[in-house]
Amino acid sequence: MNRTVVAVDIGGTKLDVGIVDVDGRIRDRRVLPTPHPTDAETLFATLTAAIDDLDAGPHGADAVGVGCGGPMTRGGEAVSPLNIPAWRDFPLRARLAEHFALPVAIDNDAKALARAEGWLGAAAGARDYIAMVVSTGVGGGIVVDGRLLEGADGNAGHVGHIMVEPDGAACGCGARGCVEAEASGTAIARLTGRPPAEAPMDVRVRTGCLVGRAIASVANLLDLQLAVVSGSVALGYGDDFFAAAQAEIDARCRLDFSRRTRVVPGALRGDGPLVGAAAVALFTPVRE
Repeated sequence: MNRTVVAVDIGGTKLDVGIVDVDGRIRDRRVLPTPHPTDAETLFATLTAAIDDLDAGPHGADAVGVGCGGPMTRGGEAVSPLNIPAWRDFPLRARLAEHFALPVAIDNDAKALARAEGWLGAAAGARDYIAMVVSTGVGGGIVVDGRLLEGADGNAGHVGHIMVEPDGAACGCGARGCVEAEASGTAIARLTGRPPAEAPMDVRVRTGCLVGRAIASVANLLDLQLAVVSGSVALGYGDDFFAAAQAEIDARCRLDFSRRTRVVPGALRGDGPLVGAAAVALFTPVRE
């Protein structure tokens, strides 16, 4: 079967676009830093130019699948990523459909990752799990009884806005002490004055601990026993991060059903978000 889709991952740090087939293989790819203009159209033009630059070209594909930071209205009709101030209520789905004359499906980037890890990654075969991205921001997607949770407007799974530090740092959402405000790459850079990759050991351990605290809250609430965590911060910090996260989960998951909760790295590594974006197009109805 030769069906392919254009996959698009839109993050606060990078834009990742590619052609992905029905088996999840990335056939072509472009990665570039996310520009941060004040003008919405400049960012959109950068994104579409990157897609047009793919060797295979977008027009031989069957659809476009997008994972984008949130929040957003259902189906990505209007996106307002907290880490991309230029886009506030930006009509992303309609604009992409008009530009490429293809069906377009859009979902939150972390929910897209949850699809990818359940399809081909560390959650394959699991019916109940949370997938998280700990990168520039923090996001999540939750699968219960084999179904990806949607919520009223499609924003279910925003684990980045679970409060983990009472009266902690101000978050872009307007609250204080969210895990995104305390453990994201943006938060780490603010705290240390250095890129997240240069953070000292105590910061790496604290980051894992806070993410583990958020996972424990979700596990206790929803009876989940698996957390799959990806993103440049989590995967970059590696064993130190995951050991701290597991220790915090063990300390806070004390109910009989949650004691077995474990956290593991995303198996798809850096390909997860792009494969997830493809899964959005391949496994959800797309609109013309």
